[in-house]
Amino acid sequence: MAEQAALGFGGLLRQLRADAGLTQEELAEAASLSPRSISDLERGINRTARKDTAWLLADALSLAEPVRGLFVAAACGRGSASEVLAARRGDVPGAFAAAATRTLPRDIASFTGRESELALLSRWLEGSAAAGGVVGIHAIGGMAGVGKTTLAVHAAHALAASFPDGQFFLPLHAHTTGQRPVEPADALASLLLTAGVPAQHIPPDTQARASRWRNYVAGKKILLLLDDAAGHEQVRPLLPGTAGSLVLITSRRRLTALEDAAAISLDTLSPVEAATLLARLAERPELGAGGDLMAEITRLCGYLPLAIGMLARQLSHHPARSAADLAAGLAAARDRLAVMRAENLSVAAAFDLSYADLTEAQQRLFRRLGQHPGTSIDAYAAAAVGGTSLDAASRLLDELYDQYLLAEPTPGRYLLHDLLREHARTLAAADDPADSGAATGRLLDYYLHTALVAGQHIATRTAVQGSPPPGRPPDFAPQLSTFQHAADWLETERPNLHAAAEHAAASGRSLHAIQIPAAMGDFMRARGHWNQAAALHQTALAAARQAGDLPGQALALRQLGILGWLTGDFRAAAASLARAVALYRDLGDRPGLAYALNHLGKVHQLTGDYAAAAASRKQALDLARGLGDRLGEAVSLNHLGEVHQLTGDYAAAAASLQQSLDLFRSVGQRVGEADVLTVLGRVQRESGDYPAATASHQHALDLFRQVGDRPSQAFALDDLGLVQQLTGDYPASAACHQQALELWREHGNRLGQAEVLNSLGELSCRTSDTDRARAHHSQALTIARDIGAPREEARALAGLGQCHLQDGNPDDGLGCLRQALSIYQRIGASGTRRVQETLRDHGL
Repeated sequence: MAEQAALGFGGLLRQLRADAGLTQEELAEAASLSPRSISDLERGINRTARKDTAWLLADALSLAEPVRGLFVAAACGRGSASEVLAARRGDVPGAFAAAATRTLPRDIASFTGRESELALLSRWLEGSAAAGGVVGIHAIGGMAGVGKTTLAVHAAHALAASFPDGQFFLPLHAHTTGQRPVEPADALASLLLTAGVPAQHIPPDTQARASRWRNYVAGKKILLLLDDAAGHEQVRPLLPGTAGSLVLITSRRRLTALEDAAAISLDTLSPVEAATLLARLAERPELGAGGDLMAEITRLCGYLPLAIGMLARQLSHHPARSAADLAAGLAAARDRLAVMRAENLSVAAAFDLSYADLTEAQQRLFRRLGQHPGTSIDAYAAAAVGGTSLDAASRLLDELYDQYLLAEPTPGRYLLHDLLREHARTLAAADDPADSGAATGRLLDYYLHTALVAGQHIATRTAVQGSPPPGRPPDFAPQLSTFQHAADWLETERPNLHAAAEHAAASGRSLHAIQIPAAMGDFMRARGHWNQAAALHQTALAAARQAGDLPGQALALRQLGILGWLTGDFRAAAASLARAVALYRDLGDRPGLAYALNHLGKVHQLTGDYAAAAASRKQALDLARGLGDRLGEAVSLNHLGEVHQLTGDYAAAAASLQQSLDLFRSVGQRVGEADVLTVLGRVQRESGDYPAATASHQHALDLFRQVGDRPSQAFALDDLGLVQQLTGDYPASAACHQQALELWREHGNRLGQAEVLNSLGELSCRTSDTDRARAHHSQALTIARDIGAPREEARALAGLGQCHLQDGNPDDGLGCLRQALSIYQRIGASGTRRVQETLRDHGL
């Protein structure tokens, strides 16, 4: 007996083949399999077989029930060889007989949540009692461990009094270790026997039994609970035919082919419900009040009732172990599923039963979905990681969804539950490493190449330099033929692209880690995703340094420099861009050097060093013209025009800006055109041409809206509001400034906030609300000093001075104005003249 207990499936197959007098080749031919498959199974190279393979082997070995079912269960890892041999000896006759009962299983005191599902069943009962109608059929579906049977039993107990003719419970064993799913004929026989029909009066065939069962329940009000159904074929013959009865069916499949069945698809518990369940089952004082510890444990359990129950019982039965120890161990575990077990039960085993039901193609895609580093997935990404056609990927995703192994939160996008993802990754780890690596490579290629295509439709102020993209374009990719299609794809896939870049960096695929963030850079800046962009470019920089990739380092540093000045971290921006400039010079990369110099000039400009800003931009302009880079030339001219505008040289500014505008329009670069119009509008405003300034700023705002550049919209709105102040349209000005301030706060741009707060202060001063004006300018002054923005510091001080003068406080006012004048003169900004005029007006 000990020898039989130790016998694996390979030994069982070898023994049954020998008993049948077959060679491996003969068995392979009879089962339509290869001799290699038989050999690998018998030698234990493959320790289990797929379900369809097991059925072929059972047929070839001429196995009859119950041995046949036990053999298939053992082949799939759901039973033992000893059970098969015992059944052959007749020790377990009727091993797969159905076992219906007239009593419901025990309800549990710890039942938690599911109020909406219970309310739905109660409403059906009330409506049925009032209107009659057909049999009530409710298919309760969900992933393994989500609590389908628990809900069905609880609901059945709650509703039992409404069904005086009895309650029937029948387990159908679609996912019971060591048991084959109950055949409809056996289920009907068991129901009839349980209902009191003598065995000799039960017809032999399924159709006649179904008719007899329907005749028995006709006119009666029964509640029938069919647990763990394999599919609609198994269930349909068991359904009553007349109104008044209720059927509750639990299944790990969506019973979409079952007519008139109302679907109740269970999700995991909410965080609050999960915490309540954990506290009830664990009975630990430290969990009674909830808090971070309980939240962490339930989160790591994926809010799955089965997992929560197993860990709660571990706490209950191990008083020496603290909940904090459990949480720490769970967080540190390389395999969380291995921790989630109780006696001989485990979450992993429950998932294995669902996995065993899948076809080979479904299993392969499920495993490979575990290799996806992101969150949601669509058919294109599934085709890439699965190495299939798009149609096959779509079909397989739908099939996994029907098996409750995937969720579909939005049309065409699928999610793996956290624990199912871990299970898939564990299964994938057992795959051939070369095959697994190829799958990951295809997925990263898909994301990179599709992001590059999308990026071609996103307005950019600079060209992205770098190495040619690795890998090859995917066989199947979405059609991103317009700006909106590209922007929508990038926004939807942004979390996946981020995860793909991080995975590439961690797995040594440095070019993917560098180029995915670069491909997303302009889009993320335009949409204000600055924190995410900074994290990605830091990942790219680390990957480039690890690989010794100097061009990759320069590219990442340039991107980080842009983000630095956008977020007001001018010191970090200057350091990043100075390093990028040095690398581009060492590499002899003149296009990259030109763009880096332009960005470094922006930092000089924002910190008040206009001479250095002009010098950097003149170098960039010379480089662009030498390269014949019209886009680079346009960018440099625009930036030079901005320096001229800030220093009050309006004629030079207008000349540079007009050249830049012509170049941007000639290359069809809308965002560049909008940038120029923004600066040109400032020149026109400061020159007193308010109609032209209004037209320029409104046109710039329209263009920024067309290309989805929200931060630049804030610039245009603030500038438009300043012109409206000068033309006396104060309500419109206030609205523009307020919109701009909300955008800057949304994106965390502190410099932008300081600029708009100063604008609002100037507006309030114009409307004689000096208290509000002082508040705005004081906020702007604090921000400007904190980030080192001298122009806005001077502007805030000038505004405060005007407020004090207007309130009749000349000493305070003149003190602020003198400080403002000192800063304007030091940096050479155009505000110097206005402050001097104010001081002269007061006799100084």
